[in-house]
Amino acid sequence: MKFLDHLEEWLIAFLMGGATLIIFAAVMHRYLSGVAIPGLQDWLISLDFSWAQELCIIMFVWMAKFGAAYGVRTGIHVGVDVLINRLRPEVRARFVIFGLLAGALFTGLVASFGAIFVWENGFHYALLSRIGADVSALSAGPTTPDLEWQTWIVYSAIPLGSSLMCFRFLQVAWRFLQTGDLPHHDHGHVDGIDDEEAAR
Repeated sequence: MKFLDHLEEWLIAFLMGGATLIIFAAVMHRYLSGVAIPGLQDWLISLDFSWAQELCIIMFVWMAKFGAAYGVRTGIHVGVDVLINRLRPEVRARFVIFGLLAGALFTGLVASFGAIFVWENGFHYALLSRIGADVSALSAGPTTPDLEWQTWIVYSAIPLGSSLMCFRFLQVAWRFLQTGDLPHHDHGHVDGIDDEEAAR
């Protein structure tokens, strides 16, 4: 699971960092294009950044789907558990398991319907044409306005992210059944600060 954990974290960090850099470059391009610097202004105007906003939206959607799965694994999702924590331990355990399994069922359904949507949105055309099947009766599916990517590629975030989230719910439920512990995130903790204080 360590490889999957790291892959999840690297993907989220890459998407967040990449989108931030693209937004920064697009804003600087827009600002500097209006500054009358001979040569530089003409070069900047010749650059096309019309795709930047669309790509950033896609990156943030993917980041949100995989970030939600990361949140289940690490326990950073906000939950109202005041009543649950006041119950007797055996009753609390039943409610916790019910909640985790309900989350797994919901995200599993979203992943299933998302996979059907992606399949019908052009993935079936891409897959069948790749293996050399006759696709004359099928549609290639729509494309995004600026990047002109097949939309099934963009929408793949739904089944992939929801499947990972479903797996994380089942993983947390299994660990809870074994140990009785849920992942917990201290919102007041900042990584690195405790390490610096301990080193002094």
